[in-house]
Amino acid sequence: MSGRHPLDNPAWASLTGPHAHFAERYGSALRYPGDVAPFFALPDEPEPADWHDLAVLAGPGVAVSVTGGTVAPPYGWEVVAHGAGVQLVGDDVVPAPDDEAVRLGPADVPEMLDLVARTQPGPFRPRTVELGTYLGIRRGGALVAMAGERLHPPGWTEISAVCTDPAFRRQGLASRLVPAVAAGIRARGEIPFLHAAASNTPAIRVYEALGFRLRRRTTFATVRVPADVPVA
Repeated sequence: MSGRHPLDNPAWASLTGPHAHFAERYGSALRYPGDVAPFFALPDEPEPADWHDLAVLAGPGVAVSVTGGTVAPPYGWEVVAHGAGVQLVGDDVVPAPDDEAVRLGPADVPEMLDLVARTQPGPFRPRTVELGTYLGIRRGGALVAMAGERLHPPGWTEISAVCTDPAFRRQGLASRLVPAVAAGIRARGEIPFLHAAASNTPAIRVYEALGFRLRRRTTFATVRVPADVPVA
């Protein structure tokens, strides 16, 4: 790690820190296993050799979600998607366990994947649940809302996969689950943070009402490894 803040390059800080046991590495490029999370990571200021390592790790022609200090791929790499985002930190979030929230685990993954597919909160894979604590609320036995932990830079934990079945929105379920997840994070002596699309102003307003504040504006980028990049 350099002297930069761990949240400036959170996937790198996670994969070289608390999530090191998940890390797949080639040279200076890191990634989560594909069934855990889609994120790749490079050092804060990647050099051409680092991008070459990423090409080898990902494979020619593969589109990768990259987080890093500077997402500026070399000539020949295609930017597949690029969106504005915000990073919010929860220093002032009041932890609040919720009696109705239940811990979700591997047996709940099919329902979690179904809820994510219908609500699109962001990437969620079959083993994402292994990254940390996930809590859900059930109604009539069905999972109708959830939130959990994803990236884990030292001293920080990202809250992610915050979603509610459309039929159960406007009941404040997300506003209950986020502080409930934050309670577990705070119990470890860590601080919650999260990311949101800059255009998702309704969600941002909810997070700000819970005590999150803007730390920085960021970008979400997906780049494609050139099909003819030399990988040997």
